Amino acid sequence: MRDDLSIDESGWLKGVEIIQSPNFNQRAKDADARLIVVHGISLPPGQYGGGYVQQLFTNKLDPGEHEYFEQIKDLQVSAHCFITRDGKVIQFVSFKNRAWHAGISSWQGTDNCNDFSIGIEMEGTDDEAYEDKQYQQLAKLVISLRKQYPAILEQSLCGHSDISPGRKTDPGPFFDWNKLSHLINKNN
Repeated sequence: MRDDLSIDESGWLKGVEIIQSPNFNQRAKDADARLIVVHGISLPPGQYGGGYVQQLFTNKLDPGEHEYFEQIKDLQVSAHCFITRDGKVIQFVSFKNRAWHAGISSWQGTDNCNDFSIGIEMEGTDDEAYEDKQYQQLAKLVISLRKQYPAILEQSLCGHSDISPGRKTDPGPFFDWNKLSHLINKNN
């Protein structure tokens, strides 16, 4: 696990695995990143590992692998980063680009959060605690993003459920926002 998650000039993290997703587009010129959205994902639901999230984000998910995959086979989604249960960070989309993670969403009166946010997927479910290693990496990532993108303020960190209430529930009630805040403050 890296101690430092620094970002290069093209919006990519240094020293992490990069798997480029085709599911992104350019941000509008006036739409700099100013929000971090934390998500939770597991594929199949409730199962970890297997590389299925990576396959989903690169449009390579085989619907024959699991019955649930048939339901999501046509989705074109991505996130900027994915943090596995063991704390590994994988980046799919440059932070300078618009990843397709938020869907129908609104934050502080502005719709289409993909336009101005960075999406970070945590491997997990709504009904299980996340791992300490995941929080540690997420805190480092948030600190790096705030240094790189000054418009991302302390209050500009939320869950998918906050920007899509009623439609999304992740990262769920077991996500410990206080733990994340403590790690950010401790390491900043």
